[in-house]
Amino acid sequence: MLELKPYQQRLARLLAGSGALFFAPDLRLKDGRPTPYFVNLGKLNTGRLALEMGRCFAGWIAEQGLIGQNPVIVGPSYKGSALALAAAMCLWEDAEAELAFDYDRKEAKTHGEASGAKAMFVTGALTPGAKLLIIDDVGTSMATKRDLLVKLEAEGRRLGQPFQVLGVLLGVDREQTQAVYDEQGKLVEGVRGPDALAAFVQDTGVKVWSLLGIRQMVRYLAQVGEPVMVAGGMRPLEDADVRRVEEYLAVYGREG
Repeated sequence: MLELKPYQQRLARLLAGSGALFFAPDLRLKDGRPTPYFVNLGKLNTGRLALEMGRCFAGWIAEQGLIGQNPVIVGPSYKGSALALAAAMCLWEDAEAELAFDYDRKEAKTHGEASGAKAMFVTGALTPGAKLLIIDDVGTSMATKRDLLVKLEAEGRRLGQPFQVLGVLLGVDREQTQAVYDEQGKLVEGVRGPDALAAFVQDTGVKVWSLLGIRQMVRYLAQVGEPVMVAGGMRPLEDADVRRVEEYLAVYGREG
């Protein structure tokens, strides 16, 4: 039996039961590649589901001993902003840890308390030299996280002292590489592309963690017989479903 930590079990069951993890024929990723499954944390669209997701992040943060470092939890807009709020609420509810949260704007605020300041973050929780923990749903290209780091660097300059980014925590690691395109910009299927996550760590020096990898999640759900949305209906995953994920990652997955 595959052993997962309580917050990992909670996450796997939450994504399965809510339909945020689903399998269907002819699915395509945003980059055009085929995929046997899809993960959409946007499906966690009720207060209960959002809090359950926040509790998964809170469990990891507490386990890693980060509460004592009092980091500001930062979520890139838009999905990450809801995750940051939910995680901060659950840390207070479960551990009485009052951690601040913040998220970025798409356009700088220049009125009200931000008059003339061009503030790019919403809640005002970012203080000079603050420690930050970035959380988000998934990270295939890591482009959103790169953009957020640029905004954080600029905000640190505006405040007069850079922030200390402890790392990026992803909800689910799809464990796959980027797409490959030919000279005409056409997708080349069946080819493993560059490892965006490894490149992000190398380029930025920022660590990346995840609550749960897709391999672990699929194997666990199959073992415990948890119903998952498959081709429009809820049923436990079968060996063939797990095998399709393994075969997919053998082509598109990160090595090692």
